[in-house]
Amino acid sequence: ATSRLGRKTHKAFGESQAAFSELNNKVQESVSGIKVTKSFGYQEAELQSFQETNKMTFKKNMHTMKYDSLFDPLVLLFVGSSYVLTLLFGAFMIQANQITVGNLVTFITYLDMLVWPLMAIGFLFNITQRGNVSYQRIENLLEQESDVQNPTHPLPSIENGRLEYAIDRFAFEDEDTLLDIHFTLDKGQTLGLVGQTGSGKTALVKLLLREHDVNQGAIYLNGHDIRDYRLSDLRSLMGYVPQDQFLFASSILDNVRFGNTDLAFDKVEEATKLAQVYDDIKDMPEGFETIIGEKGVSLSGGQKQRLAMSRAMILNPDILILDDSLSAVDAKTEHAIIDNLKHTRKDKTTIITAHRLSAVVHADLILVMQEGRIIERGRHEDLLSQGGWYAKTYESQQLEMEGGEVDA
Repeated sequence: ATSRLGRKTHKAFGESQAAFSELNNKVQESVSGIKVTKSFGYQEAELQSFQETNKMTFKKNMHTMKYDSLFDPLVLLFVGSSYVLTLLFGAFMIQANQITVGNLVTFITYLDMLVWPLMAIGFLFNITQRGNVSYQRIENLLEQESDVQNPTHPLPSIENGRLEYAIDRFAFEDEDTLLDIHFTLDKGQTLGLVGQTGSGKTALVKLLLREHDVNQGAIYLNGHDIRDYRLSDLRSLMGYVPQDQFLFASSILDNVRFGNTDLAFDKVEEATKLAQVYDDIKDMPEGFETIIGEKGVSLSGGQKQRLAMSRAMILNPDILILDDSLSAVDAKTEHAIIDNLKHTRKDKTTIITAHRLSAVVHADLILVMQEGRIIERGRHEDLLSQGGWYAKTYESQQLEMEGGEVDA
C-alpha cells in the first residue's frame, strides 16, 4: 500500500517541483523587468499573470499534500488492524486452549517491537520518494552534455598566428546560418564585420570561441583546426566583449580584474583609460570601490560597455573580440577607443563587429555580411570605390553624423 501511494506521491511531487520552479522564474522575471513593466503601465496585467501562476503552483502543491497526508493514516490503519486481528484471533485460540494468555501477551509485545520499525520504514519510503524527485531533476541537469567537446588527443601547446576561416556551411537548429565563408587574417591584423542585423556576424565570432562547431568546413589557427586544441587553451588566447554585457553586483575594481584578481591596481587604471571609462569612474563618489548593483544597474549603457571592454583588455589577450561593443558610446569616445586599440595592439589580432561603420574603417580586412554570406570584402577605401552596400551605408551614416553636429 505504501509502495503504491509512494508512486503517486513521486509523480505529484515532481509536478509540484516543476510548478514551483515556474513560479520562481516568474518572480525573477517580474522583478528584473519591473522598470519596463511600469513604463508600459502593465502592472495590473503582470499581477494577474503572477496570480494565475501562483494558483497553479498552489493547486499542484495541494495535490501533492493530499497524497503525503495519507501516509500517516494509512500506516496507522494497518498498525491498528494488526492489533485488532491479534486480539480477535488470540481470544479464539485461548478459548480453544491452543495458546495461553501469556503467549498472547508475549506475541503482542513482539508485535509492538515490530510495528514501529515498520512505520519508520513507511515514513522513510515517503521521504525517499520526495528526495528522489529532487535528485532526478539535478541529475538530468548534470547529465546534459555540450555539443562542443575537448579533442581526444589535443595539441600540446597553442599560440596566436594566422587565422583562416574555411566554412562551407554552418546550421543552427537545422537552419542555415553561414554559407561559403572563406578568408584569412594574419597575426596582428584587425578584422571588421559589418552588415544588417541577423546577417551572421555574431555567429562567426561564436564559432571562433567554439560555442558551436562548424558543420561543414573548419576554422584554422596557426595552421591547425581549432577543434584540435583544448577549449581552455583556445579561449585563454581570447578576450571577448559580447553584445549583452554581464556585470557582477560587486565593485568596479572587482569587475575589471575579474579574470585575474591578483593584477596590480595600476593595470586596472591603464585598462579603464584605454576603454575611456577612467574619468567616469573617478567622478563617482567611491571611485573604483563603487558597487554597481546587479548587472550594472547603476551604470549607463555606454559605461557598461566600456567597463566590460576594460575587463577584456586588462588581460591583453592575443585575440580581442568586440561584438558590437561600441554601439552605446558617442562618436568621439568611439574614435578615442579605436585609436587606443591601434596603438596598443599592433602585434595582436582584433575582431570588431559593428553597425556603425566608423568603428571598422581602420581594419585591415572588412567583411560585409548578408544572410550568412560575404557580399563584399576589402579595406575601407576598396569598399567605398565599389559603390555597394558598404559605400551607401557609410555615406548615409556620415550624413547623419554631420546633421547631428549641425543640430547641436
